[in-house]
Amino acid sequence: MEAGEIGGALLFVLAAAAALATAVSTGAVDFSRPLTVGGRLDFQDTISWFIGVFDGSSSSESAGGVSLADVYELWVRVRGGVIAPVLQVAVWVCMVMSVMLAVEAVYNSVVSLGVKVIGWRPEWRFKWEPIAGDDEEKGTDAHYPMVLVQIPMYNELEVYKLSIGAACELEWPKDRIIVQVLDDSTDPYIKNLVELECEEWASKGMNIKYTTRSGRKGFKAGALKKGMEYDYAKQCEYVAIFDADFQPEQDFLLRTVPFLVHNPKVALVQARWTFVNDTASLLTRVQKMFFDYHFKVEQEAGSATFSFFSFNGTAGVWRAAAIKEAGGWKDRTTVEDMDLAVRATLKGWKFIYVGDIRVKSELPSTYKDYCRQQFRWSCGGAHLFRQVAKDILAAKDVSVVKKFHMLYSFFLVRRVVAPTVTCILYNIILPISVMIPELFIPVWGIAYIPMVLLVVTAIRHPKNIHILPFWILFENVMTMHRLRAALAGLFELSEFNEWAVTKKVGNNFEDTDVPLLQKTRKRIRDRVNFREMLFAAFLFFCASYNLVFPGKTSYYFNLYLQGLAFVFLGLNFTGTCTWCQ
Repeated sequence: MEAGEIGGALLFVLAAAAALATAVSTGAVDFSRPLTVGGRLDFQDTISWFIGVFDGSSSSESAGGVSLADVYELWVRVRGGVIAPVLQVAVWVCMVMSVMLAVEAVYNSVVSLGVKVIGWRPEWRFKWEPIAGDDEEKGTDAHYPMVLVQIPMYNELEVYKLSIGAACELEWPKDRIIVQVLDDSTDPYIKNLVELECEEWASKGMNIKYTTRSGRKGFKAGALKKGMEYDYAKQCEYVAIFDADFQPEQDFLLRTVPFLVHNPKVALVQARWTFVNDTASLLTRVQKMFFDYHFKVEQEAGSATFSFFSFNGTAGVWRAAAIKEAGGWKDRTTVEDMDLAVRATLKGWKFIYVGDIRVKSELPSTYKDYCRQQFRWSCGGAHLFRQVAKDILAAKDVSVVKKFHMLYSFFLVRRVVAPTVTCILYNIILPISVMIPELFIPVWGIAYIPMVLLVVTAIRHPKNIHILPFWILFENVMTMHRLRAALAGLFELSEFNEWAVTKKVGNNFEDTDVPLLQKTRKRIRDRVNFREMLFAAFLFFCASYNLVFPGKTSYYFNLYLQGLAFVFLGLNFTGTCTWCQ
């Protein structure tokens, strides 16, 4: 929230207080009248009563103006006749979405758990044989296809050596691999260091190409597209992509490329991410749970059932012909990887997810970096849904079942329903309900369904069950950002096409403590997240109201916990986590 927005809100509150003080001093509001509330709470009656109070035709006991009893009676009538019915509709919409989300999560978890129990492997469905066999003739370099390894980077001072070194050390014949460093750095010092690193590897006999552009049009998608236009790139059959902080194992290509070689209809082989700093702080631990759920459950289920899942933008190998047939890289969204995956699927191509192949990477080390990353992904996914929905429906090379999976499960439930229901129901409707006794919220919607989601998550994370409470509270805060991002993407709001590169720390993460409260910047707006703090104030108010006026529901304990989570993250209070290792 900008400083101007905060100032405007404060001015509004001060103006309202001044108006109330003036009304009291002039006798327009009389606090001495007794409270009398009656009649049926009906929308039409409420409006009629409201008009009557201010034109003098109501049966008010006071002849001089509006009393506190009138104000309270107006609130009760408006609350019961207008606010409660509107919120009740929102509640039932959220209940429907909650069921959708629960069914989706249970289905994916059952498939994922079944895959683990039976030991299902991609080799059961797709042919895999090593390229270099026992036959000496078959083991010659000529049998290895040409592979292009692309490393897009932007001012990656901390990690450029790690990614370039890992790519250059991949086990593959040196005359059959080209490492292409796509450097969009704007810092001349960093550009010079990256170029010198490439020259050093070239002096060791590595076929490495250092490329730059005059601008950053299209960001990562633009860089990848430009890299595919070189003549040497057009000679490569397969393209491996690694972000600047990813470090593949030496046998990565030997384990992934055979899937593409022996299965002509496979366009992509995606590996799983692991993290070098997942125990650095409580923040990175809860992030790891989020990503583990994505890979263990969503990617595994999509690969095992429909052969469709989203390319993760890195740690994967593409068939160059599939990229070309799908229309190449496009910069119309901030999720160029997901965009390409959808377009390739609509052309009839299949994907393989291999969870046994893992590539080391780095998690965002600060809360603001993680928020920027999640905003870009959530906004881009929702925006892409808007763009490709018609294309999916009209696709001829895709079965009806896969179309349903893509539109309903992959896009609607995960990109729109999930952030909407979790934020609106638990962060808005539930807190407000403590002040609206006429509102009915089914217990199964706010207790049983969350319990189901918790169980299916815990089943896939038994080692991290002690982190689950923190994960729940953390994700509760993140729903605010994801909902804002989804709305920005769906309606193409001002932020829908913003791109922010996640800051890395590289090998320095072991020596870098995540501060309990960031004090490196001087401006308060950079040290305090005002959206979180305002939400925390709202939750604390609702919790306190519920504690003083319990009514028929008692949510104050849960609301206080939610409020504390917003406060901690509003102050960047993430901290190290040595106790939870």
